[in-house]
Amino acid sequence: MAPAIMVKDLGKQFRRYHAQRPRRFKELFVRGLRWFQPIEHFWALRHISFALEPGRALGIIGANGSGKSTLLRLIGGVGRPDEGRLETRGRIGALLDLGANFHPELTGRENVFVSGVIAGLTRQQVQERLNDIIAFAELEEFIDSPLRTYSTGMQMRLAFAVAVHTEPQILLIDEVLAVGDIAFQQKCFERIRQFKAEGCTIVFVSHETGAVADLCDEVIWLRAGQIVAHDKADSVIDQYVTAMHAETKKRTPAQHPPVQASSGVELRVNENRFGSMEMEIAAVRLLDSARRPVTELESGQPLSIEIEYIAPQPIPNPIFSLTISRDDGFICYDTSTAATGVITPTVQDRGHIMIHIERLDLNGGHYYVDIGIYERDWAYTYDYHWHVYPFTVQSGPHKHGILQLPHRWELNQNHHQLIDTPYLERGLNSEAI
Repeated sequence: MAPAIMVKDLGKQFRRYHAQRPRRFKELFVRGLRWFQPIEHFWALRHISFALEPGRALGIIGANGSGKSTLLRLIGGVGRPDEGRLETRGRIGALLDLGANFHPELTGRENVFVSGVIAGLTRQQVQERLNDIIAFAELEEFIDSPLRTYSTGMQMRLAFAVAVHTEPQILLIDEVLAVGDIAFQQKCFERIRQFKAEGCTIVFVSHETGAVADLCDEVIWLRAGQIVAHDKADSVIDQYVTAMHAETKKRTPAQHPPVQASSGVELRVNENRFGSMEMEIAAVRLLDSARRPVTELESGQPLSIEIEYIAPQPIPNPIFSLTISRDDGFICYDTSTAATGVITPTVQDRGHIMIHIERLDLNGGHYYVDIGIYERDWAYTYDYHWHVYPFTVQSGPHKHGILQLPHRWELNQNHHQLIDTPYLERGLNSEAI
């Protein structure tokens, strides 16, 4: 079977210009037109070769500036390679730039038609799919409003809905799923999995290695425009994470005096703390529903975690992570701002961020909250506190498993009787036996 995508010794070159252009005519006259000439050429991609079979999903990972988006654009037909060969077979659905084919003054409905036609559909085909596109995007109330009134998340919904209704044979995705609420992200991933099951070829660029591992069969790791590794997803991701840890270790200060954490635990570098310390975790507070400090709570109660940070210099788009683990080291929950679509701004000085857990349905036991702050593309860690913030969960007599899930039993035998758990929430689905 012929590959859906075939890349052979591909290269793409760009030009760099002077950072500061002349702003006055006199300045231009004195310095001459040399200011508009490139000062150097550089290869954004070089010696890239791979073949992707139909129905396979390829992940592309790497730091910012490694060439991920450039490669995806070339596959999508945006620009031409300067050397090598690139072949694709099948209709391409591309999510390269959020709303790249959208016009802010047109309504959502009008933009659907424009984007659909650009993607290769006829106007009649777009009309036939219009209701499904609007329903998938969940924008029925706003579809006739100008696009400039849409939030970034709403634009992402519309762009994704159009792309997946063009019936692509090759689907290209560049980070757009990091925008929007978690429920819609899950909906998008389910649709992508459906496409894959139906034989669609997928190329997925992301910094979120968990999403890449979940979706992709194989992964390419790019660095400085060249392939570092290309293999099965788990293998390449392990190499990438190992390199990230090595970079963090290299940046971790050799001498950093122990300090006391807000929990009272002493923080020691390379024991329960590591990172470059360019941005530091100043304090972590576990709070109950009344915003009071708490170290013990009942299963099913809400928990808020406040992270106070210090950034002496501007830090662009840091990623915050939270891990909850048992005292035996078993990881019960792990999340991050990146995983849930939260894009932080550039931060400086002292500030704080909070995560709210509506119900902490853990079984009774002793747990730790681990907090991390990472460089914006996960290249290395700024600061990480491991097993520093303990808390205890109280629950009923049932100690097996990890969670205390709200539930009820329903017995049907001539009559039925409901046996409720003490923490039952009415309206939850029951299970008949």
